[in-house]
Amino acid sequence: MQKPSIPKGTRDFTPQEMANRNYIFDTIKEVFRLYGFQQIETPAIENLSTLMGKYGDEGDKLLFKVLNSGDFLAGLSEDELRSSTKLTPKISEKGLRYDLTVPFARFVVQNRDQISFPFKRFQIQPVWRADRPQRGRYREFYQCDVDVVGSDSLLNELELIQIVDDVFRRLKINIIVKINHRKILSGIAEIIGQTDKITDITVAIDKMDKIGLEKVNEELSSKGISAEAISNLQPILKLTGTNDQKIEQLRLVLSDSEIGMKGISELETIFGFCKTVDVETPIELDLTLARGLNYYTGAIFEVKALDVEMGSITGGGRYDNLTGVFGLEGVSGVGISFGADRIYDVLNQLNLYPETSAEQTRILFVSFGEKELIYCLSWLKYLRSEGINAEIYPEPVKMKKQMTYADNKQIPFVAIVGEIEMNAGKVMLKNMETGNQSLVSLVELIENVR
Repeated sequence: MQKPSIPKGTRDFTPQEMANRNYIFDTIKEVFRLYGFQQIETPAIENLSTLMGKYGDEGDKLLFKVLNSGDFLAGLSEDELRSSTKLTPKISEKGLRYDLTVPFARFVVQNRDQISFPFKRFQIQPVWRADRPQRGRYREFYQCDVDVVGSDSLLNELELIQIVDDVFRRLKINIIVKINHRKILSGIAEIIGQTDKITDITVAIDKMDKIGLEKVNEELSSKGISAEAISNLQPILKLTGTNDQKIEQLRLVLSDSEIGMKGISELETIFGFCKTVDVETPIELDLTLARGLNYYTGAIFEVKALDVEMGSITGGGRYDNLTGVFGLEGVSGVGISFGADRIYDVLNQLNLYPETSAEQTRILFVSFGEKELIYCLSWLKYLRSEGINAEIYPEPVKMKKQMTYADNKQIPFVAIVGEIEMNAGKVMLKNMETGNQSLVSLVELIENVR
C-alpha cells in the first residue's frame, strides 16, 4: 500500500495550528477594516493570459500551469510536441494565481462600473509558486493583501505603513520597515548609463541580502552591464547614515536625473507624513531594496522581523500602470501583502500566541445516560446562544475517558450531571486547572465559564 504524502512546499494544519493561524488572520482583518478596506475574493485559477508577463521572466517560470481538460494532446504536431515553448500554450490555458495583485487588477477592470474610486480592498487567500521549497518559503501559502486603486495621493502610502505598524504591534513582533523608490532606482540606472538594463539591475540588487555584493556584481556582469557602470553603482549601494543623510547624498548623485529627483521628493513626503503621525516602527531607506516584480513604479516596501532569521514578512509598493495591461489606463494603485505563513512561523519561534483561543471549547458536558443527555441539551443550547463554545461527549463511556478527552482538547471546564444535579436543576462544574468542583445554576455557570 502506498504511503500517503503531500507535495513538497505544502503543509497540513492541526486544529490548534488553525486556531493560531486564525488569530493572525483575524488580527489582520480587524486592522484592515479599521482603515476602511473591504474584502473581496478571486478564483484560485486565472487565465494564463492574465498572469503571464506580469512578474518578469523569473516569475513566469514559477507559475503553476493547469492542463486543459480532455485529450489535451489531440491534434498536436510532432514539432509542437518536441518544443516546450510551443507545447505549453496548446495544452494549458489556465494557471494557479501567483499573487493577489494581478488578479485584483483584473477584478478592477472587469468590475469598474460597480465599484467606487478610490477603491480600498483587502483579500486573504492562498497563492502558489513553483519555487524551491525551503525554510520560510512554500509552494502554497497565504497572502493578506490590502490595496488602494484610483488615487495618486501619498497619504495612501502613509496608511499602509500605519497598517503595518498596527498589525505587528498587536502581534507583538518587533519589525523594521525598509523602503525604497523605483524612480530612484531608475535614476541610478540613468546616471550610470544603463537605462535599458533597469530590470536586470533591480532583479540583481534585490538579492543583495541573500547572496551578497560580490555575487550581485557577478550577476550584473553576466547581464551585460559594463564594468564601469558596476563600479559607479558601488558607492550608491553602500550609502550609510540616517534616512535624511542618505537622501542628501542621493540628491548630489541624482541631481541630473529628473526621474530620480522625483523619487527622492516622494520619499521625503512619505517620511514627513510618518513623522507627523509618530509612526513607532523604525523605517529605513534601503537602496538595495528593489522587489524584482516589474509592475512597481513608485515607493516599495519590505518588512523584516528583528528577533528571528526570516525573509521579508510583508512587502509591496505602488504600481501606477498595472490595470493598463487590461485596458484601463490611468488608474494608480498602491498595496502591501502580509505573508501569513512567514508570520505564522515567526510567532511559532517566538511563542507569541495568546494562551487561550477564541475557537477553544470552554465547557464539556459529560454523558452518563439518556436522561442526563436530554437534560444537558437545553443547557448546551442556551450556552451557545450566549456565544459560549460548548460541547457534550456523545456516548456514555467511562468518566476517565471523557475527562481525558477534555484534557486533550484543553477544555477548561467540565459539567457533570447525575440524579442529584438534575433534581436540583443545576450541574456540578469542575475547573480542570484547579480541580475545584461546585454545584451551580445556569447563571452561575455562565459567570464562571466566561
